[in-house]
Amino acid sequence: MKALLRVEASRLRWRRAVLLLLLGALVVPAVIALSVVYSTRPVSDAEMEQARSDGSFEIQECEKHPRRYGVGNAEACEEQIIGWYTSREPLRLGQQQGESGLAVVAVLTLVVMLVGTTFAGHDWNSGSMSNQLLFQPRRGRVWAAKGLVVLLFSFVTSAVVTAGFWLTLWATARARDLPLRDGILLDCLEFALRGSAFAAAAALGAYAATMLFRSTVATIGLLFAVVLAGSLLFGALGVSERWYPHKNVSAIVKNGTTYYVEVPERCWRQERQWPVEEGSECDDTRELTLAHGSGYYGLLLVGVGALSVLSFRRRDVP
Repeated sequence: MKALLRVEASRLRWRRAVLLLLLGALVVPAVIALSVVYSTRPVSDAEMEQARSDGSFEIQECEKHPRRYGVGNAEACEEQIIGWYTSREPLRLGQQQGESGLAVVAVLTLVVMLVGTTFAGHDWNSGSMSNQLLFQPRRGRVWAAKGLVVLLFSFVTSAVVTAGFWLTLWATARARDLPLRDGILLDCLEFALRGSAFAAAAALGAYAATMLFRSTVATIGLLFAVVLAGSLLFGALGVSERWYPHKNVSAIVKNGTTYYVEVPERCWRQERQWPVEEGSECDDTRELTLAHGSGYYGLLLVGVGALSVLSFRRRDVP
């Protein structure tokens, strides 16, 4: 089995499509990190002077009528107007988890899924699968070796890239002397670990689906249909948000999330009590846990994997 794993790892490492995808897995998150660093940069003295020049008319008007501009006195007008022209959100690592952090996980998940499906699809499209089985006739072992290589490659790649992304943002925040709560770096790295685990599992699922359909095109078509039409179809059928694919992804990566539910009509009448008691029938949000999200995708992965192994072991190989 060790020799088979080395062979499959070597084949994966030197596949041109995999190398291109790996380059994308490095470049796109780096671009996202740089855009976050740039968009949250501190305001420079030159920008302050430019804002003072551009807003000179409004500053004069504010000094004449300060209350119209939401300030208590004329002395505060310049700071208020300049703030409008130079307003930029400072870098907040916790906020980025739900924004750029999720974007990085989504990109890496897509990339490693393409790695999984192209790795298996090439063997079927080129006809090399039958040659491989001449050297190793135990099909279950071949399927497992390929799948394990895809899983490990996807996890290591995702973990390294996401850890580098969060370390970059953390170092930037430290360099700017921004306040950081205790344990925020550990939270971000745990976020990266959960995202990497999900990406690796998704890559294994894509590999299993390709081994089942024996076609890269069919697998990619199915994946795009699920991603693009899944939530729309569920919404049209009136399915609860707890079963939406993207909600369960968010529950896994963010270690829990919330979703909306319909509440009885009487909850919207005037006698509704504010604030709404958490967990009551008038509370329109519910918790979606990490365990639920993991079970949701875990069952899908086990189901597709079982069908894939069974098909590979029983169907003829051209």
